[in-house]
Amino acid sequence: MQLSINKFLYPGFVLFGLYFLIISRNYTDAVINLGIALAFDPFNLEQPWNERPLWQRAVLLLHLACVFALFGYQIGFNDKL
Repeated sequence: MQLSINKFLYPGFVLFGLYFLIISRNYTDAVINLGIALAFDPFNLEQPWNERPLWQRAVLLLHLACVFALFGYQIGFNDKL
């Protein structure tokens, strides 16, 4: 079994995103890091989307939904007139 760098980059960017979200309260950097994490799919890259187990698809879609929600929050509540 070949170890992929994605298995290290995905949780790394997620942890950076959570750090910026929870500790720094920097929502822009949190959205950026959580969004970049999605580029590094931690699951089997050879397997097509339709053949993946339901829980893997659910994890990635939930992650994407959280990024969109945080992005919307950041845009909506950080407007300065």
